[in-house]
Amino acid sequence: MYGAMKVSIGGPLKLAFRPWVEGIENVPAEGPAILASNHLSFSDSFFLPAVLDRKVTFIAKAEYFTTPGVKGRLTAAFFKGVGQLPVDRSGARGAGEAAVRSGIEVLERGELFGIYPEGTRSPDGRLYRGKPGGLARVALATGAPVIPVAMIDTEKIQPPGKIIPKLMRPGIRIGRPLDFSRYRGMEHDRFVLRAVTDEVMYEIMKLSGQEYVDMYATAAKRQIAEAAKAGKQAQKDAGQAHGDTEKAAVSERPGS
Repeated sequence: MYGAMKVSIGGPLKLAFRPWVEGIENVPAEGPAILASNHLSFSDSFFLPAVLDRKVTFIAKAEYFTTPGVKGRLTAAFFKGVGQLPVDRSGARGAGEAAVRSGIEVLERGELFGIYPEGTRSPDGRLYRGKPGGLARVALATGAPVIPVAMIDTEKIQPPGKIIPKLMRPGIRIGRPLDFSRYRGMEHDRFVLRAVTDEVMYEIMKLSGQEYVDMYATAAKRQIAEAAKAGKQAQKDAGQAHGDTEKAAVSERPGS
C-alpha cells in the first residue's frame, strides 16, 4: 500500500509544489536512522517522504485512525498508506511511551523513523525547545544515527484556517547524521537526554534559520490561547462599559 500511496501522493506533490532539497545524500540508502525535524505544518509529514526514495514512518494521533464513518475510514487508509502509526495521546506519559516503543520497532526493522522533537507544530514559525522523552530515548536505545531536518516555508502553504493551499516551493534541508553511540544505555539519565535533544535542536536551528525559543511549543500555544481569550474578554468588557456609559448619559438628560 505504501508504494502505491507514495506514487499517488508523492508524485503530484512534487509536481505541484516542486520542493527543493539540500543534503539528501545524508540519508543512508539502507539501515535504520532517525529523521528529527522541525514542525511547521500538517504537510511536513508528506513533503519529506515525497522527496526520499525510502519509506519514512511517523507517528500520528490515534483519532485519525478511529474516526467512524466513510470519511473516517478514508482518513485511516490514507494515514496508513503514507506510513503513519497511530498513537493514543490521551495521556501525556502513555503517549510518550507509545511513541518510544513505535520508534524502536521501526528502527529494529532497519527502517527510517521520523519524529518532531518539539512535540507539536510551532504556533508562530519559531523553533521551540525539544522534548527529551522521545527522540533521545529512541536514539540511545537503538544506537541509530539522528539526522537533523529543517522544513522551510511549509507553514506558508496552508496557514491555519485556510482550506485551499497556496502553490509555492517549500524547502527541505537535511543535515549530517549525528552519532550518540557514546551515550548508549543511558536512555534513563535525564541530563543525557536533555543534552542529546539540545544538540539536535541546535543543528535544526542552524539548518532552518529559525529563531529559537527556550520553552515548549505546547506552553507557547497555551499562552497564545490565553492571551487571545483575555483580549476578547477585554473587548467585551470595553463594549459593555461603553454601553453602560451611553445608558447613563441618556438617563441624565432632561426629560429622561
